[in-house]
Amino acid sequence: MTKRTSPRIDAASLRARIGGPDAPRMLDVRTPAEFAEAHIPGSYNVPLDTLREHCDELRGSLESVVLVCQTGNRAAQAERVLGRAGLTGVRVLDGGIAAWDAVGAPLNRGRVGWTLERQVRLVAGVLVLAGVLGGAVVPGLEWLAAAIGAGLTVAALTNTCLMGTLLARLPFNRAPVCSAGDVAAMLRDR
Repeated sequence: MTKRTSPRIDAASLRARIGGPDAPRMLDVRTPAEFAEAHIPGSYNVPLDTLREHCDELRGSLESVVLVCQTGNRAAQAERVLGRAGLTGVRVLDGGIAAWDAVGAPLNRGRVGWTLERQVRLVAGVLVLAGVLGGAVVPGLEWLAAAIGAGLTVAALTNTCLMGTLLARLPFNRAPVCSAGDVAAMLRDR
């Protein structure tokens, strides 16, 4: 039986490993817009949905990999997906880009966009406001606000977010379409 390493790595340890001979590949599973805003130098953007769609095809290309997202939640989801596909050398940057930035590690910064979390807050807020105010005109519409509240509660309890998953599929949050072969070649030809 192969001993599995801890699926987490802290920012300071990752920073030390990047300069060494056993430097892992870093896959940033955030949306392309989030990646463009700030990312770890040398990391590759493979959004969570793309990783889910092609995890079986990428199996041979992902040997020593650290998954990165904003706080570690999406990277943990990606680690579970890859684990189910049989990959065991995959780790998650504990605390994500936020923890990386907090230890003063370098970030490539680009254009500032709206993070997925900010998009979720906007859409949830607009739907709740529409439900409450619209309920004065259309009886029963206030239940929309209740449904959004229930959804946010489930999201907090399960550490997942259906609204975020749906928003990540919008065109401005998606990467250009590329095949699993293209992603595998990118990872191999580092």
